Amino acid sequence: MSESLLTKICFTHAENACVLGAFHMNTILIIFVGLLVLKLVTGIILDCMNMRHARDQSAEVPEAFKDFIDQPTYQKSIEYTLAKTRFGILNEVYDSLVLASVLLLGFLPWLYSSLSGALGYGVWGQACVLFAIGVILGIPGLPFDWWSTFKLEERFGFNKSTLKLWIVDKIKGMIVGFIIGFPLLALLIFLVDAAGSLWWVWGFSVFFIFQLVMVVAYPMFIMPLFNKFEPLEEGSLKDRLFALSDRTGFQAQTILVVDGSKRSGHSNAYFAGFGRFRRIVLYDTLIKQMDEEELEAVLAHEIGHYKLGHIPKMIAMSGLSTLGMFALLGWLANGTWLAEAFLFNAADATYIVPVLLLFMLLSGLLTFWLSPLTSRLSRKHEYEADAFAKDAMGSAAPLSRALRKLHKENLSNLTPHPIYSSFYYSHPTLLEREASMDSQD
Repeated sequence: MSESLLTKICFTHAENACVLGAFHMNTILIIFVGLLVLKLVTGIILDCMNMRHARDQSAEVPEAFKDFIDQPTYQKSIEYTLAKTRFGILNEVYDSLVLASVLLLGFLPWLYSSLSGALGYGVWGQACVLFAIGVILGIPGLPFDWWSTFKLEERFGFNKSTLKLWIVDKIKGMIVGFIIGFPLLALLIFLVDAAGSLWWVWGFSVFFIFQLVMVVAYPMFIMPLFNKFEPLEEGSLKDRLFALSDRTGFQAQTILVVDGSKRSGHSNAYFAGFGRFRRIVLYDTLIKQMDEEELEAVLAHEIGHYKLGHIPKMIAMSGLSTLGMFALLGWLANGTWLAEAFLFNAADATYIVPVLLLFMLLSGLLTFWLSPLTSRLSRKHEYEADAFAKDAMGSAAPLSRALRKLHKENLSNLTPHPIYSSFYYSHPTLLEREASMDSQD
């Protein structure tokens, strides 16, 4: 074979390889844009359906709600729903544009290359790069966070925070995130080189153990950095709640009150931790809004989550999803095609951090479609906890009154569109919860 013919064949082969590579890259970008647009359009359609449904219900208070909410308050809840939804649409469009710009215009690979050049490509340097990029990518969302707190929530009387407190919270969050996240990221990057092709199995193990530790550590050590937690003061309410705890076999060591009113007028209660580290937390706003029997019903509901094993079930579900994500991440890290498709150069594409960055930014385009499944499981748990509370209280009436007050005081949407609520709502609607409790009679 002549040299010229051999050269021509080699050149043609290389040219075809380049064309094929470009085709794959373009396909990946087309898929990304398609998923981004599909998610955005679907979200907007659901939001518009919910807003229209709310407007259709706004003429007067529905018959089922007339005995606990008046027309002005009901109208205010409709206006709050509409204002939040319009703001949410604007925020989602903005976030989508930012994400598209970051990934399609070469900003992310430029930022990664610049920071890596300054901080290095070693384990600690790359961990620092990953954390720094996460902080930088969070900056565009700060104006919307500020507007939500000091304009939207302020307008409807919920915001109790100050600009100083808001800024301090952001700084604290970043410091805590660095102290916890930086070593964890460094360990993950180290495992990629040290554990071979099955690094993702070790990575999953580390992160799952971390999740278990945080179930206990977060409410005990991190949340107190932002809020004050105090044991429920002595009195008839404490006696009543501890009697309920003993009656249901919960054996609570303490019931804590958090100063939620420091930041917001919204009220809530939640259960955290497990084993001897479990704790039930009541917002101070909730205690002001409800009588003792209603608070007892709320506590019975939270105890129900524990007694019915909802916490370990959710941890197990989280573990399975985390395992799936790490398996996908391990597959993506086998090649450089993903990073190169989003304009990372060939040298940078060989590192794990670009893949981690892209995975974190792109995963929401897929997990969005799992929302109905996770919401359905959560609603099932809420129904079960309601049933437990009804049995513990001997009647559904106390919990029903408590739920009604929660919806009224939080200006919750009492009549969401059924498709919207089934897609997004982690809790059943008020009517659904009351109907479920009534059906058990």
